[in-house]
Amino acid sequence: MVFARKVWKLLVAIKDAMVLLLLILFFGVLYAAMSSRPVPGRVADGALLIDLDGAIVEEASNPDPLRMALAGEAPTGEFQARDVARAVRLAADDKRIKAVVLDLSRFTGAGRVHLNDIGAAMDAVRKAGKPVLTFAHIYADDGVQLAAHASEAWVDPMGGAVVAGPGGSMQFFKGLLDRFKVKAHVYRVGTYKSFVEPYILEKMSDPAREENTALLGSVWQTWKAGIAKARPKANIAQMTTDPAGWARSVNGDLAQGAKSAGLIDRIGDKTEFDARIAQLVGKGDADDLPYAHTLLADWLAANPMSEKGAAIGVITIAGDVVDGDAGPGNAGGDRIAGLLDKALEEGDLKALVVRIDSPGGAALAGERMRRAIDRYRQKGIPVIASMANVAASAGYMVAAPADRIFAEPDTITGSIGVFAIIPSFEDTLAQYGVTTDSVRATPLSGQPDVLGGINDETSQLLQASVESAYAKFVGVVAQGRKVPAAKIEAIAQGRVWSGEQARQNGLVDEYGDLDAALAYAAKRAGVASGWHAQFLESKESTWAMLLGDLGQGAARAKAGQGAAYDFAGLVAARERQQLSRAGTQIQRMMGGTGMQAYCIGCPVNAGMAPVNDRTAETFLARLLAGR
Repeated sequence: MVFARKVWKLLVAIKDAMVLLLLILFFGVLYAAMSSRPVPGRVADGALLIDLDGAIVEEASNPDPLRMALAGEAPTGEFQARDVARAVRLAADDKRIKAVVLDLSRFTGAGRVHLNDIGAAMDAVRKAGKPVLTFAHIYADDGVQLAAHASEAWVDPMGGAVVAGPGGSMQFFKGLLDRFKVKAHVYRVGTYKSFVEPYILEKMSDPAREENTALLGSVWQTWKAGIAKARPKANIAQMTTDPAGWARSVNGDLAQGAKSAGLIDRIGDKTEFDARIAQLVGKGDADDLPYAHTLLADWLAANPMSEKGAAIGVITIAGDVVDGDAGPGNAGGDRIAGLLDKALEEGDLKALVVRIDSPGGAALAGERMRRAIDRYRQKGIPVIASMANVAASAGYMVAAPADRIFAEPDTITGSIGVFAIIPSFEDTLAQYGVTTDSVRATPLSGQPDVLGGINDETSQLLQASVESAYAKFVGVVAQGRKVPAAKIEAIAQGRVWSGEQARQNGLVDEYGDLDAALAYAAKRAGVASGWHAQFLESKESTWAMLLGDLGQGAARAKAGQGAAYDFAGLVAARERQQLSRAGTQIQRMMGGTGMQAYCIGCPVNAGMAPVNDRTAETFLARLLAGR
């Protein structure tokens, strides 16, 4: 009995200690979250400091506390493009803000449409007579695009600027699959639906090469035109046509080379940069920086969005289109359809703007969202589509019901096509002596059988269903565009178009950003004299918000670990991205997620939620090792 009592006391003590630990953890999280929240109105007379220590995205994802705990690391920092652009634009007319500062030291990228919007806001600040300064250790294409709009673009003496341009290599896995005798059963419609090519070919098909060459050519010309407009004296010809010769001409000093090319104005380290800002806006009393400044979060909190006038709803479809309740950051079909239906039932919206930044994904989820959007039109509510960086495949499907479609020249859209891919492993197993026998009541019994093999009847059924889905996709677009299906068929076939090309072939109506789409929606709804944007978003629980704030703080601390501080660091970062994409391609084939309307040819940008680099690298390494 004495021993039992001692054991019982020990167990009670352990229980009490765990309860105390959980209480300490809870109140620690509560304190950290509350202390990190911006206080509205706390605006200093000085600079607006936007420290972009992460990626600019269309829709920031909510951190998953459980996943954060299991992964042992914080998520990458994310900044919503509309928040950054609005913050910069507001600074133009506020007398308290004397300069706008963008610290790009740990910037990990953005889509070009988002960069265009932020660049236009930077131009507005300069037009108001206020300086706009940027600083980075190394500028890649995204950073160069922002720096082009600065009145003073600074770079560290050990850094520089490197313009690579769009494009790159794509991994093809047919040889690897053949080595392990894995069969990739592909069912598709569309001459240009190249998503499946890495699994059935060893290189690009001629149609895919034709499509990619035309697309990248259009995007590249648009990018160069934007730089030339923002910085007429910039000369990137040698940097982009003969980079090795350009590097030799400046003795490998990429910082001096960037300045000579007109992309950078001044060379100096962070201390010199901060001293320059203090000279412009005055000294501050903060310990971390020598100049008076207001942080982005404080500035946004001090300038909440207006809620006056009629409500124009905005539903954001960002990231991969997937089945279920996923998101934000990914477009879960059930979640978004639920948000749309709830807002429609409440009856407060005068118009709906569908904001899209997605390469597509699950065809069923795309159709679910499209039907929810179409219910607005059936009620007589104007529906306007606004395309950001990418609105392709299922991302275009959800735009089809719109009364008018807005895009920008850099938008990637189209890719009207459907496919399904199912791997089977009967030949792989046969190598190890595993054979299969069966008894079937019908030809479809036990099918599709990924271990014993997929029979002809099943394959024919799958192909027929894909063809039917494609015909419905074309029909939906034809109905929405009010043109014959034959005309859509001619520009569909899974082909990807730039925004400029899509406007010419009728897939897009007008150039314009989200603000232009909102203004048009208000006009169509007859409320142009007074309206506000109401973003339809999922509400977070208090606990999730607290953990989210804590996660964002951890993300800030982590941001510098993956940032590029010189050219070698930039190469390493791109290596991780390439491994991540290769791992993602394999995972997509193995995922078995049903019929897909997805665009693999669409440029990858920071707006799309990436697969965790470590997960992708491990998965790829194991596959290559035959484990």
